[in-house]
Parts: sequence; C-alpha cells; structure tokens
Amino acid sequence: QVQLVESGGGLVQAGESLRLSCAASGRTFENYAMAWYRQAPGKAREFVAAVTQNSDSTFYSDSVKGRFTISRDDVKNTVSLQMNSLKPEDTAVYYCGSRIGFASIANLMKYSTYDYWGQGTQVTVSS
Repeated sequence: QVQLVESGGGLVQAGESLRLSCAASGRTFENYAMAWYRQAPGKAREFVAAVTQNSDSTFYSDSVKGRFTISRDDVKNTVSLQMNSLKPEDTAVYYCGSRIGFASIANLMKYSTYDYWGQGTQVTVSS
C-alpha cells in the first residue's frame, strides 16, 4: 500500500510559476514510476508528466512540454512538478499517481496504469 499526499497548489496569475510536491509513504519508492495528472471541471483526468524509476526517463503532454518539469527524489520519497509560464488553461486539480514495475511509454500515459493516487491539489491560474 502506498499513500500519496500532494501539496503546493494555489492561485497565481498567468505567467507565474508554482511547484507541486507529492510525498509517498513506503520503503520501495524507488521501484515506482510516478506521474502527474490533472482534471479540470467537467473534463476527464488527463496526463501531464511521468518519470520512470531511477529518473531514467521523463515524459510530458504536448500542452505542458517546455513549461513543466517533473523530478523525483528517491531519498526523500517525493516527486515534484515545477510549473512555469502558467496559463489559465492549466487550471485544474492536480493528482499524483504511482505504479510499481516497468511500463511502456504508451502505458505511462494511461490513467489505468497507475495503482495509487493522492487526493489532489488545486491549481488556479487567473488571466
């Protein structure tokens, strides 16, 4: 069982930055691929970014590529999402997800791939 707790959300203006963090419980964090998803009101949860074990690879949705950076710290059992140049369309609840073991690139971008989710943190970007 893995427990994930997100933090760092808030209200910012367009063009500003935020850094989200996700703290994970458990002793085998390094074995988990981690991801950030987001869900805007009335929309499905969508993939934002993922990082594989050992930070070997990172993946981003086209909508955030070049603006967001995902990173992990296997000592502190955390995964972060640095969000720069925020836009109003980035407004959503952001969720952290984890899955143990290997997954293909295609599967890392699928919601159903992940075993555990946090409760989410709200990000609101005003224009």
